[in-house]
Amino acid sequence: MAAVTSTPSRPADPRRWWALGALVASMLTLGFDLTILNVALPTMAAELGADTGQLQWIVDSYVVVFAALMLPAGLLGDRFGRRRMLVAGLGVFLAGSLGGALTDTPELVIAARSLMGLGAALVIPLGLSVLPSMFGEEERGRAVAAVTASMAAGMPLGPLVGGLLLDHYWWGSVFLVNVPMAAVGIAACLFLLPESRDPATPRVDAVSTVLSAGGLAALVFGIIEGPVRGWGSGWVLGSFALSAALLTRLVVRERRATRPMLDLALLGRRVFLFNVLSATLGTLVFSGLLFLLPTYLQEVGGSDAFGTGLRLLPMMAGLMVAARTSTPLVRRYGPRPVVASGLVVLCFAALLGSRTEPDSGYGFTATWLTIAGLGFGLAMVPAMDAALGGIDADEAGSGSALLMTLRQVGGAVGIALLGSLVAGTYTARLDTTGLPGSAADAAGESLSGAHAVAERLGLPALARSADAAYVDGMARVLVVCGIAALVTALLVAVFLPGHRPAKATGAADEDMAGAEAGGRQ
Repeated sequence: MAAVTSTPSRPADPRRWWALGALVASMLTLGFDLTILNVALPTMAAELGADTGQLQWIVDSYVVVFAALMLPAGLLGDRFGRRRMLVAGLGVFLAGSLGGALTDTPELVIAARSLMGLGAALVIPLGLSVLPSMFGEEERGRAVAAVTASMAAGMPLGPLVGGLLLDHYWWGSVFLVNVPMAAVGIAACLFLLPESRDPATPRVDAVSTVLSAGGLAALVFGIIEGPVRGWGSGWVLGSFALSAALLTRLVVRERRATRPMLDLALLGRRVFLFNVLSATLGTLVFSGLLFLLPTYLQEVGGSDAFGTGLRLLPMMAGLMVAARTSTPLVRRYGPRPVVASGLVVLCFAALLGSRTEPDSGYGFTATWLTIAGLGFGLAMVPAMDAALGGIDADEAGSGSALLMTLRQVGGAVGIALLGSLVAGTYTARLDTTGLPGSAADAAGESLSGAHAVAERLGLPALARSADAAYVDGMARVLVVCGIAALVTALLVAVFLPGHRPAKATGAADEDMAGAEAGGRQ
């Protein structure tokens, strides 16, 4: 009788499925917003006059704010009301999307993307935390799987939706598509979601939040501005020094805290450390490639925006296939050989891709993209699962928060570092001999700028030089990625414990891990 009376009528309320549908739609929007902008970068470079550094900030501003504020935002929801903060996050995301669609300068787009990052930092961690108040234990697994899978589905949809919009509308449509979806999510939260909170949640440490946001922003600034201002300039060296000081202070503060926001002591455990290292490296490389490939496919390969989205699908498909097949492989062999093998596959794909030439054709590109996707999936999904499976249940929350934060930091650094490497190589290799000063400056800012100058002045040799310079930069990036993946594979093979923890996750958890691995890219 107790079991019957303890089951409230709320789980039987059919409105909970409508609420879940709205959450799924909101998470789907956030999922493809992580990739939808990449296919728009060449268009934005041409129509906004954005140089490579500004394009990096357009992408990175979202990721930096998201990575720095995701954990404190989740704590705010737990303490002051998850529905309230979820509505606030969707409202902020909606406002940022609307602002991004209506702006006309790179600086304003960066500001809008930062606002969207703040909204996403509130929505993503709280989207899952509201489910226990809506569903009973027997239905909760399906609800969680639906929400996480929606973010995974958004990743390959992003380039396709973005390409379709850009082929028929102006570049701002990639922002405007978020507005109705966010509005539906807000209405559903207000009318369908019950309020829930956890007063025992650790307080938000404002000082640690400022230290993490400032340290990460200073690091990204230095990496992005290095090729432009010079790596020895005062601005760049000062930003690196400031980043080191702020992040060192953050580590010291968190290690001394009684209830830290980020439990950095977990990095002292080999199982957690090397699995997190693998997942972070994978996110770094994946994010960097998604930043670089659309420009290559559109400007060098001649694809339109929608065609670019289609041409990115082999990498997405490879990742999804590997994410599913990695589970039985880990059951049989343990995570160490699977993660190490995935990193070796990623190394092979990167070194193969470094052989790309301006006239290689898409068949070659599709081959190494598919192999890269397989390597990502084989490395990242088991690494994430093993990292969380190797810690105690009462540390799962802090471990998950640290893992997600470091992966987002890896994404931000990947875009900044790999984008700057391409920009530096492109500028050094581009032949602007004989061009007027203004034309040479425009050609040196971006590949799309060089193509515009070449078309305006009737200089096909300039376009060929720009293509070759960009491909050279991309090849250098891929070599660096391949070496990093191989070094990480060796570290994993040597130092990662060889046996899967006895408390291995079940099938539902494996599905969730696979879905999150896709959705968080």
